[in-house]
Parts: sequence; structure tokens; C-alpha cells
Amino acid sequence: MDIVEKKIMTLCLIQQDGQILLGLKKRGFGEGRWNGFGGKIKSDETITEAAIRELKEEANLEVTALEEVGNLIFHNTGGLIVEMHIFRVDKFMGEPVETEEMLPQWFDADKIPFDTMWEDDRHWLPLFLAGKKFEGEFFFGENDHIIDFHVNEVVPKPKISVEG
Repeated sequence: MDIVEKKIMTLCLIQQDGQILLGLKKRGFGEGRWNGFGGKIKSDETITEAAIRELKEEANLEVTALEEVGNLIFHNTGGLIVEMHIFRVDKFMGEPVETEEMLPQWFDADKIPFDTMWEDDRHWLPLFLAGKKFEGEFFFGENDHIIDFHVNEVVPKPKISVEG
């Protein structure tokens, strides 16, 4: 399959007190699905800056601490490839607010609405919830169904101390 277009995108998730904050997409790509908060990167910003901006735009939350914990590559029909940078938001200010694009809602970690989320979420979100770092690749066919995938935990390499 020829690559027609490649997009680099962000996704922010907040987990606290046994719950995760998701947003119901109200318009555009992914409408009607629960997801994290994120989107495209503008030409004048870094990936991290885009993640922070998107969470502000979509849920009116000010990020004060975040960490990139995942990287997923999505191969879609028609040659579109999406490189998704997934962030764990550890600290933020404000309360989630509904915006034109998203309706935020807290879910208990054992009551995540996987049936109304992207099909890939059930494969990597448990790693996120377990505090792991991960990477993966998904290949989608018709109707956004996964035809092949792999997801792996990324284990940090041990620090080597050299004395001499």
C-alpha cells in the first residue's frame, strides 16, 4: 500500500483515583466515540505543546505535568498513516468542561466504554492504565476494523554506572 498522507497527532489521557477522563467526540473524525483528548500539531509547535493546547481546547484543562508514554502507528485504508503520541497528564488545573468538540466524562477503570471507542483502544489502554510505556502498530481494513496489530511494553533500559 502506498503512503498517501502521514499525520502526526497527540492524545492526552488523565487517570486519577481509579478513574480515567475520556471525551465523547461531538463532531468530525471519530464523532460519537469516546476517546482521549488530542489532535493535530500546528507548524509552529512541538508535539508536547500540541498535546497541552488540545487538552485546553477540548476540555478547558490547563496541563501542569505530563509525560509521553506511548507511540502508536495506525495504517488506514487509502494509504493514510497516523503517528499517535500518547501522553499521561499527571497534573492539571481546572475542571473538565464540555466544549463544541468534546463532552468530558470520568469513567471507573473497570467500566471503560470500549464498545463505543476505537477498536485499538482495548489493546493498548490496559498498558496505559497499568502505568506502563508502550509502542505499537495497527493495520485497519474496511469499517475501521483491525486486520493486524502488535503492541509491546517498552521497558526502560537500566542506567549504567561507569566508575574510574
